[in-house]
Amino acid sequence: MTREPALLDRPRSPTPPPPLDWLTLGDAFEAACLLRCTPPPTAARPSAARPAHAPGVEFNREDAAQRMRQLLARLDIPVTHEVAVGGLRRRYELHRLWVPQEHHGAYARMLDAGWWQGRRELLGGPLPGASPARRRLVSRLAAAAWRSALLAAGRHVRRHILGVRLTDRELAAVLIRGAAVLDVPARLHPGTGCFLVSVADGPDRARILSSAALEPARAAAHGATATHGTAVLSARGVSVPPARRPAC
Repeated sequence: MTREPALLDRPRSPTPPPPLDWLTLGDAFEAACLLRCTPPPTAARPSAARPAHAPGVEFNREDAAQRMRQLLARLDIPVTHEVAVGGLRRRYELHRLWVPQEHHGAYARMLDAGWWQGRRELLGGPLPGASPARRRLVSRLAAAAWRSALLAAGRHVRRHILGVRLTDRELAAVLIRGAAVLDVPARLHPGTGCFLVSVADGPDRARILSSAALEPARAAAHGATATHGTAVLSARGVSVPPARRPAC
């Protein structure tokens, strides 16, 4: 089945949104990257067509869902958190986040603006002579992109590499550029239906993990339903994903 386009896969609007301040940009860009790491929610997949501004996103890791809730709370966008358990011998959890109807427009505009402005800052700069503040912004965006991928994309961990599997070509390019901003060489490996972005084990892996480290979570947004339990972990300590994850 052909993957339906996600919210941010649609063509860019001819009228660019007004620029975000740098603190808001960091949160909106990271939320947009998290969204780009995920397929459409399974609840919406049986239907014929997905709305252009889909109000839901689904994660198979609780920490990714909690991070998205934290970011949307900072952006003043309320969200409802639902947990579904699946599988028979190998149990797993799906964490679904839904934005109330009255906030769909603000959600779409914020993440759209965050993606395009953050992408432009990261891929285009910092230019020679850029201020220290702008250089810090670009480093923050690079770390945000990698943090999103490590939380929400398909992890590909081997003895000699740390990698993430993605179906979004533009996000793969952002991760390659983000690694360079963080002084880490990264490699892109095209696969069947996805892209593998990887960094070498050792100092490169340590720098990526240190840069993308998640700060302590703040209180969840008001109105969200409480979660229960934690994601099922494999022997490597990585959440066991549903079988729907694409494999390179």
